[in-house]
Amino acid sequence: MIHILLAEDHAVMRTGLKLVLERQPDFRVTGEASDGREAVALAHQQHPDVAVMDIGMPNLNGIEATRQICTARPECSVIILSMHSDESYVLRALKAGARGYLLKESAEADLIAAVRAVHEGKAYFSPAVSRMLVEDYVRQLQDREIEDSYELLTMREREVLQLIAEGKSNKDIANILNLSIYTVETHRGNLMEKLNLHTVPELILYAVRKGIVG
Repeated sequence: MIHILLAEDHAVMRTGLKLVLERQPDFRVTGEASDGREAVALAHQQHPDVAVMDIGMPNLNGIEATRQICTARPECSVIILSMHSDESYVLRALKAGARGYLLKESAEADLIAAVRAVHEGKAYFSPAVSRMLVEDYVRQLQDREIEDSYELLTMREREVLQLIAEGKSNKDIANILNLSIYTVETHRGNLMEKLNLHTVPELILYAVRKGIVG
């Protein structure tokens, strides 16, 4: 059973999302919050597996509530619901610890797949967000007349990139690829330097742009 915390300040939207979620026999909405502070409190009390979090809520916004939940309960995977598809919002959500980012307009269609993905430790984005990120990235390359830095990566670095973006730890990656942790750390450092990325959220965003995850 996947236990879900649902945080949304609009009661009609919250009721609709709950109905969608509970059609799945292995989903149970164990807590409902109408603002960010309530969501954080319920996460502490109920220990949900997944939190579905509206980005714009009173008292404490969804980004800050996500940051607090992920800091205190890292085993809880958070999905952000938002009306905004631009990169700055997506990156802020990832930096706060979210594993999924859904546009409200497609929430009903994408929510089930998103909950299952983040519960497995994967990232999940609305298809429209993924498309936007890819198109924006291609446009940036064209505007700057530069080659795609992905081509600079070795096959092993590409494997490590995908596994990091999927939420795997260095130890997990070492086991999967049959490498030492030191070797994984070296590949990780090299690929982030080649791509000019500095944080895991930036790396996840890059992987979505490339269609590696998402």
